[in-house]
Amino acid sequence: MAEPQVEISPIEARQEKLLQPLEPSVIPPEKLEYARQIIDKDVSIKPFWVNKYKNEAAKNWNRFYQRNETRFYKDRHWIEREFTVFKENSNEGEQMKCLEVGCGVGNFIFPVLERNPHLFMYACDFAPHAIELVKKHDDYAQGRCEAFVCDLTKDPLTDTIAAGSLDVVSSIFVLSAIPAEKLEAAVRNIKEVMKSGGMLCFRDYAVYDAAQVKFSSNPGHKLDTNLYVRQDGTLSHFFSKEQIQELFEKEGFTTVECEYVHRETINRAMDISIDRRFLQAKFVKL
Repeated sequence: MAEPQVEISPIEARQEKLLQPLEPSVIPPEKLEYARQIIDKDVSIKPFWVNKYKNEAAKNWNRFYQRNETRFYKDRHWIEREFTVFKENSNEGEQMKCLEVGCGVGNFIFPVLERNPHLFMYACDFAPHAIELVKKHDDYAQGRCEAFVCDLTKDPLTDTIAAGSLDVVSSIFVLSAIPAEKLEAAVRNIKEVMKSGGMLCFRDYAVYDAAQVKFSSNPGHKLDTNLYVRQDGTLSHFFSKEQIQELFEKEGFTTVECEYVHRETINRAMDISIDRRFLQAKFVKL
């Protein structure tokens, strides 16, 4: 006799879906064209406000973490699934040294340390309150992680990490919080602490993502090309493959992979599908 099927809640179904690998982006051309038309019609806000939001980015992220504490993000178990380098290089007898830039409150740091006993993780964020929360975590005192405040665009990582010492760096939804004119400085900073042959694992928002379309559908958020401000003052940049590859290759990386990935989210209340589009890549320092 067949076992009765257990019905799961919509929240459980969503969480289960989020754990599944993302597929290559297959958004139909007509949807992309619709998104392009909406985005192209949007105009930037006044220069005074553009400069204000860019200059206050770190302060606004710090306020975000003061307001949300550790409640906002789920543990990012999917990073190891998508970027197996953390498991491949964590061999017994060899300590792999890694860095997570924009670590937030540690939603990736502590799960990966638990599953990889021969790994040491540096972690930085430009929000001091986020780093305070990381250091309060029960597992922080075990001596396998060092968290510190750092603005990638101006604070040398080499003040804390030895130059050329890291095997892996993860940049997960981090560069999107940085204005385009400061991205080269951030990537150059990261490069300084990586070994030759070290890997950088990247995922971030991609152009024509549903969030970008939503911003452009409600004028008043656009600061610059593909750069927007949220209601709380934090920034969100949407990247193209060409932009990211050019950025990293110009700074001395080679591209292993760089692809758009896609997840369709169903809003049952409004009976619509929402296309989330991200950019996922691996770069190796030459």
